[in-house]
Amino acid sequence: MHDKTMIFKIPDNRDDSVRSILTTVYKALEEKGYNPVNQIVGYILSEDPTYITTHKNARSLIRKIDRDDLLEILLKNYLNL
Repeated sequence: MHDKTMIFKIPDNRDDSVRSILTTVYKALEEKGYNPVNQIVGYILSEDPTYITTHKNARSLIRKIDRDDLLEILLKNYLNL
């Protein structure tokens, strides 16, 4: 018998999915002439989807990401964790 507890971890592709969605949303906002950073921050702070354009389905895409998950991923990436 094993005396230690084994840890099972499923690979988390969430970061890659979020990166892809944010990149698409960023580009869509840029194409429509908005400041993407300001618009995305507005969305994160308010969770009001109208900060995000419907161009290239960006509004629907960003709503697929849980806001808490988005903040967690952004913070981890900013701090290089």
